[in-house]
Amino acid sequence: LDAIGAAKKTLRVKMFTFSDPGLLKAVIAAHDRGVKVWVMLNAARRSGEDDNEEIRRLLTKAGVKINDSNPEFGITHEKSMVIDDEIAFVKSHNWTTENLTETRDYAIQTDHAHAVGEIVACFEADWNRKKFTPGASPHLIWCPSNGRERIAHFIDQAKHTLFVQNERYQDAVIIERLVRAKTRGVKVHIMVRAPHTLKKDKIIEAVGGMRIMDDVGIKIHKLKHLKLHGKMLLADGLRAIVGSINLAPGSFDDRRELAIEVHDDEIVERLHKIAQHDWENSHPLDLSDEGLTADLSKRDTGGAEKLVLDTDEKKHKKHEK
Repeated sequence: LDAIGAAKKTLRVKMFTFSDPGLLKAVIAAHDRGVKVWVMLNAARRSGEDDNEEIRRLLTKAGVKINDSNPEFGITHEKSMVIDDEIAFVKSHNWTTENLTETRDYAIQTDHAHAVGEIVACFEADWNRKKFTPGASPHLIWCPSNGRERIAHFIDQAKHTLFVQNERYQDAVIIERLVRAKTRGVKVHIMVRAPHTLKKDKIIEAVGGMRIMDDVGIKIHKLKHLKLHGKMLLADGLRAIVGSINLAPGSFDDRRELAIEVHDDEIVERLHKIAQHDWENSHPLDLSDEGLTADLSKRDTGGAEKLVLDTDEKKHKKHEK
């Protein structure tokens, strides 16, 4: 809100979902005082579901320039904002009240000229339905482009510790890299969402990935009293990645995504403190057949049958007890 209120010339917003009334008011106020505002929102999904229909109507009524995301991508999951072509925000959170008040999420603010320039260039390309190429040595992490490669290399370079928060672990390359990190002696700590919160068609890959990591001794926890939505990697207390990218093939190959790698001591130290706090306020995820059966019994949309679990009723009742 402070950044939007300080905008003098231009404001570019690219968002997966936008519904927070405070941010809506701030964007319209910027437009009304003469700032050139462009808002790009994820289009209606292939299922027909449209999270942004009402906000489109309100922004259009206010005279704000608005456009659907580039149809080249199945989903535009990027969450970014650029102020006056000088300051950029790279985020894991949507512009929803829930993500601002009820979930663990992150945003990085940068005035690095190359980073800001890349976000503006991508925004303009997507707005005008043109191809965006981040170049031979991009500062940022883009999907589809260099996302899988950059995150894999980030994991490969970890020497002592690796802390990862993400909703889903489905990409075989990234799971392989996390397993290799563990086997070469890196202390790997993974935070996830509980299986029963995942969509039915994501359960097989997500649970399979978690169980593979669990089998090699990687510690896998879930947050207590807080929803995990952020996507953050922290290596050796020295480097971090924050952005919108879920560790899944769809995110790497079919979606417009954005993340940023940071080495700044102050930012990394703050992320390290959050990581410590969250780990202390979490508990191990039980990935045994009994544990998964108990967890997945909390959902009414099915999917557990796909995991071929041992669902012996007596063992299940004993585990719950």
